[in-house]
Amino acid sequence: MWSTHTRRWLAGATSALMAGALSLAAATPATAAVIELTSGHVDVIDVNHAAGGPIVVSVRDDTGSTPVGRDPSTVVFSVPAAAFTPVPSASAWSFLGSGGYAYVLPQTNTAGLLWAGWNTTEVASGALQNNRVVFRLTNVQGPGGFSIFTASGSTPTVLFDSGDGLPDSLNVNRNVHAHANWGFDVAGTYVATFQVSGVRAANGQTVSTTEQFTFQVG
Repeated sequence: MWSTHTRRWLAGATSALMAGALSLAAATPATAAVIELTSGHVDVIDVNHAAGGPIVVSVRDDTGSTPVGRDPSTVVFSVPAAAFTPVPSASAWSFLGSGGYAYVLPQTNTAGLLWAGWNTTEVASGALQNNRVVFRLTNVQGPGGFSIFTASGSTPTVLFDSGDGLPDSLNVNRNVHAHANWGFDVAGTYVATFQVSGVRAANGQTVSTTEQFTFQVG
C-alpha cells in the first residue's frame, strides 16, 4: 500500500499535470472551420475602415439568405469545371489561359458560379487621403497564372496579372462595389496575397493589412 507521503506526492503531481493541461488548452486557440463557397454573390475583398482605426479586410459572403462577414483564412472559393471556357485568340487575351482555355469566374452573375467582386462602402468618408485605398497583389502560389480583368465586348482591361511580374496595384475609391472576371490558367489550388493600404487624411500615416485568399480550381 502507498504511504501517506506517497499519496500526497501523487495528489500534488496530478494537480500540477491538470493545471498544466488546462493552461495549455487555454493557450491553444480553437481552429476555425473552413467553408467552401461555390456559387452566388461574394465580395472577396471587403474593406472596412473608420477614421483613426485600422484597415480591416474580410470576405462578405452573400451566398446565403443573410450576409456573413468571414475571415479570409476560413474561406475557400470554388472555381468548378463549369468555369472552364475558351479564350479569344486575339493578342490582347494572351495573358489568360493555357491551350486556348481558362477557368473564369465572370464579372456578370452566372448561375452555378461565384459572382466575385470587392467592396469599399464601409470605408469612412474623409478618413483616407483621396478617399481611396490601394489593392496590391503581392504574391500568387499556384500551378498557373492568376488574373483579374474586366471586359467590354472583345477587349479586356487587365487589373492584376501574376504572369507578368508582381506586385500589381489598383487604386480603389471608397464607396465602390465592383465585380470583375477572375481568371486561372489551369486547374489546381491558388493562394493570392493582397495588401490593402491607405494614407490617413489626419496625419499622413500609412495603414495597411495583408490577407491571403484561396481558390480551388477545377
